[in-house]
Amino acid sequence: MRPYTVVLIVPTGIGASIGGYAGDALPVARAIAQVCDRLITHPNVLNGAQLYWNLPNALYVEGYGLDKFAAGCWGLQPVHQNRVGLILDQGIEPDLRLRHLQAADATRATLGLNLTDYVITDAPLNVELRTAPSGASWGTIGNPDSLLRSAEVLIQQAKAEAIAVVARFPDDLGSEALEAYRQGQGVDPLAGAEAVISHLIVQTFQIPCAHAPALMPLPLEPTLSPRSAAEELGYTFLPCVLVGLSRAPQFQVKRRQPGEIWAEDVDAVVIPASACGGSALLSLSQLRTQIIAVEDNQTSMQVPPEPLAIKAVRVHSYLEALGMLVTHRAGISADALSPSLSSMRSLSIY
Repeated sequence: MRPYTVVLIVPTGIGASIGGYAGDALPVARAIAQVCDRLITHPNVLNGAQLYWNLPNALYVEGYGLDKFAAGCWGLQPVHQNRVGLILDQGIEPDLRLRHLQAADATRATLGLNLTDYVITDAPLNVELRTAPSGASWGTIGNPDSLLRSAEVLIQQAKAEAIAVVARFPDDLGSEALEAYRQGQGVDPLAGAEAVISHLIVQTFQIPCAHAPALMPLPLEPTLSPRSAAEELGYTFLPCVLVGLSRAPQFQVKRRQPGEIWAEDVDAVVIPASACGGSALLSLSQLRTQIIAVEDNQTSMQVPPEPLAIKAVRVHSYLEALGMLVTHRAGISADALSPSLSSMRSLSIY
């Protein structure tokens, strides 16, 4: 019997009520990982700043790479370990840069991760934050060429197999968006710009990548939401990124080698019911993949599956989604678990 494979998607920067904050979809990932053989998900789900959880059957796949995988363009090759290269934005202040380097060394000494030497970009990346009319966050990079040159050095000279990026993000103290986020409301103002950075490297080099923003520590907030609290524990969000990248699958363009995973191997996808317009889901909806849309994970998007002609099973919660996954994996019709099972009807041949 083939491995049962689930993709868990919580799109970045759209204010998902679960998964829109500091790694708060990680409990969902942990639960789903218990009822499947392989869980494919992305950094937004698994990153929790200095908090993370080792899920041996989870594959940490950056968003652009996930889109290419779902479209059938790339396969995923699981690995035991990657050599992770680190890019630091020249715009990071010396003290804050040292904090990040110490965090990287800590993952080497305490977790045994395999990191290469690091590179400082030859120009500040100049990240700027933007907000779309829908409320989703996004951003721009002033010097993308500097980012790509740095990645090329790590790949060619240090033989990096995955890339972690730390870019200096604007401090937004006192803004309404930041205050709402710290209270567990609204949209993560950084997430959209982070996705732009990792997408650029993955698209250019076909190598795993994830990003951690560099920010000055915020003042204490007594009424801080638990969903946002992971980002308030220290000076850096880097540890979870390095842990995720250390075992991120490599992208394979030529199919198919033993052990690789391709889109047709996906059995089910779990996604917020209002966020069904993404490239990965649209691609997977064309396959024999069970799509489970979770209603109580609300987002700032208004893209349900039905107007897109996506056949999905709607469930109220992730707890109900877990039940659907168990039923689907067992090959049991969900109708058989209902007390109102209807009789079969006769079809006409005329």
